[in-house]
Amino acid sequence: MRHEQDYDQDMTEEQIEELKKELIDDGKQKEEGFKLFGLYDVSNIVIKDPGMKRYINLEPKLVVKSYGRIREKYSKSKINLLEIFANLVAVPGHRGKKHKIQTFWKTGKYSQNMKIVLDCLKVIEQKTKQNPVQVLVTGIENAAPRDGITVIEYGGARYPQAVDISPLRRVTMTLRIIVQGSYDKSFNKKTKIHEALADEIIKAYNNEADSYAMVKKRDSEKQADSAR
Repeated sequence: MRHEQDYDQDMTEEQIEELKKELIDDGKQKEEGFKLFGLYDVSNIVIKDPGMKRYINLEPKLVVKSYGRIREKYSKSKINLLEIFANLVAVPGHRGKKHKIQTFWKTGKYSQNMKIVLDCLKVIEQKTKQNPVQVLVTGIENAAPRDGITVIEYGGARYPQAVDISPLRRVTMTLRIIVQGSYDKSFNKKTKIHEALADEIIKAYNNEADSYAMVKKRDSEKQADSAR
């Protein structure tokens, strides 16, 4: 303690203030320099949809993996968006209660699935010359349906009823539809899965009509309008 007091006494007030400013600047540079996977800066990502904002987690980490430890209510809001994306790559063939495309070889292969996601982001960055995470987030916002239908039973008859889709379901359902559409375009074809994913996300980002996710969005909202 004596040495620290002597050191503080030897320094002038101006030197102490300069030292504090340097420490603060160093801390800011470290925070700003920390990137997702050490590649993508997520500090300036803009999420325009206020409902989906709390459910799109983009916390910068070098290893995006929760090991299944987050098991509380609304737990997906605390899991990184890219981890959810990689997990959905493992089950792309699931359509309702049927499996259109069997992809059991991807189940549990976290490294392979995350590599597909990272390769997809690289292709997006090369084609758009923009932050690929921003392109992904904007594509999800554009392709997420706001209305859907559910079936209610009254008097022995079943009727479709229009309902609002929750923000969390909008995020996960849109990612699932993007993965399904990409596998349809790449399964048993020359197109690689990461290229198909990148193409689908870019089309959703640009609001293009031939995007599989945009087609599904329009169908869902039309069915909801007719069921009101």
